[in-house]
Amino acid sequence: MHSVTGYLDRWLDPVGRALNPDAARQLLNLRADEDTQRRVEELADRNTEGQLTDDERDEYQALVAAAELVAVLQAKARNRISGDSTAA
Repeated sequence: MHSVTGYLDRWLDPVGRALNPDAARQLLNLRADEDTQRRVEELADRNTEGQLTDDERDEYQALVAAAELVAVLQAKARNRISGDSTAA
């Protein structure tokens, strides 16, 4: 079975190769704002407790997917800065 992260990694290879050093550094500094982070934590807690509504579950899954996307892009940015654009 393939992971979503694995698919994203391959799908975003061209983006990683196209990053210039400044753009790569900007990606590495990308963080969720306080309100978004607070909402993710709230939804994560409610998920652990089994108390998410269907709409909250959809919202939480979208936020997790966005975080995975950012994580893959940041890995590519780190590799681009280190000079190894083929590793991520």
